[in-house]
Amino acid sequence: MTEATAIRSDTGFKEPTSIIHYQVAMPQPENHLFEVTLHLLNYPLQILDLKLPVWTPGSYLVREYAKHLQDFTAFTLHSALPWQKISKNHWQVETNGVADLTVSYRVFANELSVRTNHLDGTHGYFNGGALFFRLPGFDKLPISVTILPPKEQWQVTTALPVVEEQANTFLAADFDTLVDSPFEIGSHQLYHFQVLGKPHELAIWGKGNYQVQRMIADIDKIIQVEAQMFGGLPYQRYVFLLHLFAQAYGGLEHKDSCSLIYQRFGFCDRDKYERFMQLVAHEFFHLWNVKRIRPKALEVFDYDEENYTSSLWFCEGTTSYYDLLIPLRAGIYDAKCFLINWGKEISRYQTTPGRKVQPVSESSFDAWIKLYRPDANSGNSQISYYLKGEMISLLLDLLIRERHKNKRSLDDVMRLMWEKFGKDEIGYTNIQLQEAIESIAGIDLSDFFKCYVDGIEDLPFNDYLEPFGLKLVTDSSQEPYLGVRATSENGKEIIKFVEMDSPAQIAGIDACDELLAIDGIKVTASGLAERLRDYQPNNTILVTVFHQDELRSLNVTLSSPRPSRYQVIPVDNPDASQKKNFAGWVNVPNTWEASDYN
Repeated sequence: MTEATAIRSDTGFKEPTSIIHYQVAMPQPENHLFEVTLHLLNYPLQILDLKLPVWTPGSYLVREYAKHLQDFTAFTLHSALPWQKISKNHWQVETNGVADLTVSYRVFANELSVRTNHLDGTHGYFNGGALFFRLPGFDKLPISVTILPPKEQWQVTTALPVVEEQANTFLAADFDTLVDSPFEIGSHQLYHFQVLGKPHELAIWGKGNYQVQRMIADIDKIIQVEAQMFGGLPYQRYVFLLHLFAQAYGGLEHKDSCSLIYQRFGFCDRDKYERFMQLVAHEFFHLWNVKRIRPKALEVFDYDEENYTSSLWFCEGTTSYYDLLIPLRAGIYDAKCFLINWGKEISRYQTTPGRKVQPVSESSFDAWIKLYRPDANSGNSQISYYLKGEMISLLLDLLIRERHKNKRSLDDVMRLMWEKFGKDEIGYTNIQLQEAIESIAGIDLSDFFKCYVDGIEDLPFNDYLEPFGLKLVTDSSQEPYLGVRATSENGKEIIKFVEMDSPAQIAGIDACDELLAIDGIKVTASGLAERLRDYQPNNTILVTVFHQDELRSLNVTLSSPRPSRYQVIPVDNPDASQKKNFAGWVNVPNTWEASDYN
């Protein structure tokens, strides 16, 4: 859209109409500075309010994007305009009655993540919430964006539609859409493919050991499985943005695109490749669950502060459940791998002490202050709403399937939520979510929610697995229990976590202590478990550490080994009903022996 094109405002000012246009330049990408220019035409007010979001939807932490903004100026064709900063993310410009004005600023961008901005000599990537101002009262106006690449060979990829006959210019229907549409600018590899008659793009920045045709073929399968589940694709075009570099993992969902970040050499190893496809399945599933089916608290985004909801266990945890199930349905891995993956997930859950302290509804609500800000005690006091939500979704799916002989499932809950809330983007309440699940299950789930969503009772996995011919078994550690996790950092052995009420904690060992020796002999983090196998439960050992630079030797009495690994395996001699239930869940017969999983 050009500055000569009229756009109507819904603020009460009908004539003249206002126009919002952003230009993003990066003339020296090595300095990591995006140069942003905001052009306003026919602006009707005496005061221009500009607010930079403090967070990005889908990543529930106030990230204070304004800290990266510098060199703010406001001016007209003939003179500078007075301005002042009102709060950390709020700028105010006196227009002096001038309707056509310009604001310019620069944003430092040197954090490569799916939720921030990154600019260097190889590419530019940005999220709208971390780069563009919101104009309160004008949020519903269309916004055009023109990109000025620093090099002729750089291309621009985004899910926003292009403005015809305007080079590198794109149109967002409103500010929400602009925030929801990240940009990748550079010499990335761009691949086009069709799925169910709709165009898709895969943009890859960074070198790696991927095989692109295999990747696209499997992404195609995931798209088709999820589309079949919901009855079609709710977009006209979809873009996958993939960044590859060293050890990395993450994703952020958008309505018509997603941003993925993954380790560059994570595509040949089978387990790593399958984990990547789970990431794809997760972020793609979000285009329904979260982006369109979302809690009431997220129906209208407040970009100035936290948006609290206790339903993130469903938004993220249920999506995590499906990111294990979708690749199975797509044929990317088999049922045995599926169950092995469940063993890994349950192991993570069962070995997190915080599951006995924090309900998952509270974990959802407190995401803003806890999940993204872990500390030395987080493992003792918190549980991830991703992880426990995944566990709860497993139990709910099995409960519904067992009661209705696989004729109903959690799939039906998702379809119901899509029809009632997602298609029209009407936010749901906690009560409405529970009622939707109950309507599919056909039973009152008040006790279930009281115990497992709002409570901290142990999840009875075997009660739900047994009707499907499965059981949860555990292997205890071979060494007596000390209660610490340590890692090597810069040549030092650092204790990262001490479990509450463990032998180590009772003796006075702290997180951040430097581990030196056991019984006078040097020990490393990698060799700790092996050293402990030389002892028996109830043995007392002398652990030497540096605690805040002070040398300490502490007597620690070891206790019995703790479960460290959980597996989901077939029961011995499953009956016909169990076999049928299992086959209906994973779409293959139960043919494995428990010994296959040892």
